[in-house]
Amino acid sequence: MLLNCDMGESFGPWKMGQDEEVMPLIDWANIACGGHAGDPDTMARTLALAAEHGVKAGAHPGYPDRRNFGRIRLDIPVDSLVREIQAQIGALMALARAEGVTLHHVKPHGALYNAMMEDWGLVVRLAQAVAALDPDLVFVLQATPERERYEMALRNTGLELAFEAFADRRYRPDGRLESRSIEGSVLTDPDDVVAHVECLRSGYVETSEGRLEVQAETLCVHGDNPETLESVRRIRALTAQGDWLR
Repeated sequence: MLLNCDMGESFGPWKMGQDEEVMPLIDWANIACGGHAGDPDTMARTLALAAEHGVKAGAHPGYPDRRNFGRIRLDIPVDSLVREIQAQIGALMALARAEGVTLHHVKPHGALYNAMMEDWGLVVRLAQAVAALDPDLVFVLQATPERERYEMALRNTGLELAFEAFADRRYRPDGRLESRSIEGSVLTDPDDVVAHVECLRSGYVETSEGRLEVQAETLCVHGDNPETLESVRRIRALTAQGDWLR
């Protein structure tokens, strides 16, 4: 299982995350594309930082809503939303080319990610939009009990899929994420994160209705938590206990 983190979420003079410290510890960087966060300077810096540390760079597009950090679902016609997401990915692709970096994956952000995990039509349209830009990109989505159904639904896009689990989020009994509005749904204490990851190492998460099996290839740690660096360090320390993360 590979470790991924949301990065490049600063904007102008406003700083978010600990990208310089976290980047050497991860495998994939999900880089904001100017929708929920990020700007051309930040995108270029983050791409260069990923290249410096041998980290695979991916696009992290979301609703065009910096005010709410892309965490509120917007009522946008699907055709317009698809073009917005393609434009965001395209901007990062252009900067990546200028930096000599090849984009590896696409992972939608925040409310858009949650929306696609609940809307079969939307997840198909987004995957098709990504494939139209570059069929060699990996499309990241959440590992749920319906994994095989997603694989079937997106098979015709030709994209490689990567299913992820979350190191710092609580799960609903249906396998999706609890809303951030629910107290305790976001794990910020590194002790809690590590305990949750230990469960994931055993192939499950704890929900309000008991254990739920989770099968994933990559593990996400959100970059906007002040304790992210300590959590990532401690997750990486688990590598010494086996080959679960590499």
